[in-house]
Order: sequence, then C-alpha cells, then structure tokens
Amino acid sequence: MAETEAVREAGTEAGTEAGGKAGGGSGPAGRVPRVLLVLGTSTGGIGRHVRTIAGGLAAEGRPVAVAGPPRTDAAFGFSQVARFAAVAMSDRPRPVRDARAVARLRALAAGADVVHAHGLRAGALAALALAGRRTALVVTLHNALTAGGTVGLVYAGLERLVARRADRVLVVSPDLGERMAARGARHVAPAVVPAPPLRPAARPAAEVAAELGAGERPVLLTLARLAQQKGLETLLDAAAGPFDGPPPLFVVAGDGPLRAGLLARIDREGLPVRLLGDRTDVADLLGAAAALVVPSRWEGQPLSVQEALRAGRPVVATATGGLPGMVADAGLLVPPGDAAALRTAITRLLGDPVLAARLGAAAAARRLPDEAAAIRAVVSVYDDLTGSRS
Repeated sequence: MAETEAVREAGTEAGTEAGGKAGGGSGPAGRVPRVLLVLGTSTGGIGRHVRTIAGGLAAEGRPVAVAGPPRTDAAFGFSQVARFAAVAMSDRPRPVRDARAVARLRALAAGADVVHAHGLRAGALAALALAGRRTALVVTLHNALTAGGTVGLVYAGLERLVARRADRVLVVSPDLGERMAARGARHVAPAVVPAPPLRPAARPAAEVAAELGAGERPVLLTLARLAQQKGLETLLDAAAGPFDGPPPLFVVAGDGPLRAGLLARIDREGLPVRLLGDRTDVADLLGAAAALVVPSRWEGQPLSVQEALRAGRPVVATATGGLPGMVADAGLLVPPGDAAALRTAITRLLGDPVLAARLGAAAAARRLPDEAAAIRAVVSVYDDLTGSRS
C-alpha cells in the first residue's frame, strides 16, 4: 500500500473510531462521548500522559483515537490501545505544514464529541480545526514558555487563541491557570498528570554509585531533558562550588540539544558533573542518590519529582510553577536561576543527616495521584461537556 493510501486509511479508521456523523457535536445524554486525543512532538511526559489516558479510556470500553506525529506512536505505542492517525505537527510555527495539520485534524474530528489536545501548539491547531463546529474542545497545558522575544509573542498569541476557543483548559500549575484566565479562558481547572508506578531498584545503591564513579562522595541526581527550560547552567554554576571538602557528584540523566555545550563547559572547568544520557534505570539511580536536584526555570507536574517522592528521596528544587505544591515538606526550595542559593540548600541537606531523613520520610509519605485518578478526572470533564453519564 502506498504511503498516502496508508495515511488516508488510518485517518478514515480514526475518524470512524472517534465518532459517527460528520459535524461532531455534543453526545446525547447517556451516550459515551467519543474522544479524539491530539498531541504534537513528544519524547517524554506529554506522550506518556496521553498514552495513559488512551489506555484507560480503551480499557473502559470508551471510543478513543489518537492523532499525532508518527514517531510518537513508535515511542509510546498508542496504536496498541487505540486507533492512531498520523498528523505531521512541528514544534514551531510552519504555515504550510500547520495548514495541512489543521485540515487533517478537521477530517479526523468529524465524528468526535470531544477533542482533547495536549500542549499549546496542538491545542491551537485543534482550535482552528474545530472552527464553526460544536465539538467540545479540551486543552491540557503541560508547559510554560521561559523565553521572550519573537517566540514569546507567538506563544502569547497561541494562548489567546486557546483561551478563546477551548471549552475547558486544564493546567499543571497554578501560575498557568492564572495566565490562561487572564487571557480570557472561560473554564480553567487543574490537570491530573501522574507518573507511572516506580519499579523497585534492581541493583544495590553501592553498586550503582561505584558505576558512576562517586567513590565516597554523595550522589545528586537530576532527571531532565538537556534543554533551556531545565536551568542546567544554574546546576553547573552550583556544582562549581566552593564546597567545604570534596564536592558531591552531580549526575544528569537525559539528553537534548544542549548536551554538547554543557559537556564542553564541564570538561573545560573540570566540574564534578556527569552527563549520563538517556537511562532506563531511574529507580536504580534514585536508590543511589542522596537527593533529586531540579534547577528548572519552570516546571508543572514533572514525573521526575513524583518518582523521587515515591522513592523516598528529598528534593532540592526551584520554587516555580507546580513544584512548591508537589515538593511541599519533602524538600528545600530556592529561587530559579540562583546558583548560590541552590548550592547552599544542597550543602545544608548533605550536612544535616537528621534533616535529610526527615525530608526523605516526608517524601515517602506524600500521597500522589495515580493513573486511575487521571482517567477519572478526564472522564468527568468529557461527560460534563457532553451531558453524558456512564
């Protein structure tokens, strides 16, 4: 089958799975709403969250389809639990490609009762695709912009479009909710974005620490994509010291566009930092770590912090976005971009075993939402919008 024919067939099947007659509209009372989930490029949290929702809806016998770039299906296996339709969506504005994506989404959403888009770009494209239709639009915002200039202006325009068109805007942090309300969003509510259950560590902490080359030094773990939002230059500034005695070993698990620049600085300045690349043994790394360090410029509900809390690890993080509410009494918070405050908090934690034990116990005791709670939350929104009651 030619590629164009395969794409066309996938689109037809996804549209059939997501709904019946063209034109969409709210489902009649008592009928289970037909849902089309939409996402853009993702290699991490957004993709995992959409996979959770798709799998949960399918397990309940609810009609659901997923639309997004083909590589998201390869990464997250959407087609294993739902109909998947390929839609080429770039991570930045490209007028010709965006116009094609809007047309494609309009066709796919023809029979859906609810379109649930994840991320601002996907939300804006879905809003344009649904223009003139009664189909309900839900948009979950997972991230905030941390850059200014032209990018910031474009981002603000997309926010206004989503705020104006979406029936529900779900947000991962209070500041995002305030921002969207100021943009004119009619109904803003918190999103529930849980981390998958953390598998037990497979190896002893001492073995992992030895593999990392820590020696007698404590290990401080950062789980992050190597990108601008994650504030990794602040982490390197903090790692540069000074420390009383040998510095701890900072290890960063993850990859991204800033890797070469970060590595060059680490080598040039001889910093006690190791870039591990992408890892599948997060539980092992957490077991060997004295704490999770989160130097981000902004975060919503990062899965890495949820994983650290479930592992009973203290968190040293920036006080931004959804982090204060997540960390609560299980860690120490510092201002974003303040390397001296970050280093001071790390030194305080490592130098006070009683404090570290208290924060670790508070982490283990934190009650976090699970995947079932995430499914209940979105089902409630879908049913409310369509007048359905299952």
